[in-house]
Amino acid sequence: MHNHLRTARERAGLSQSECASALGVSRQTVISIEKGHFDPRLSLAFRISRLFEIPLDEMFEPDEHPLP
Repeated sequence: MHNHLRTARERAGLSQSECASALGVSRQTVISIEKGHFDPRLSLAFRISRLFEIPLDEMFEPDEHPLP
């Protein structure tokens, strides 16, 4: 899954630590999501979407791999 967390966070002028605090997660979680190493659970994805006022389907995009 591809996400736009880093872009949204930087546009909002938030550090990774500030973003993590606002979301109730660790800075390492924010880093992992931004790097694409971790896909957040649905509840966290909704919090991220709400924090930056970006629709969920615009914040997170599925990979372009077709289903079998």
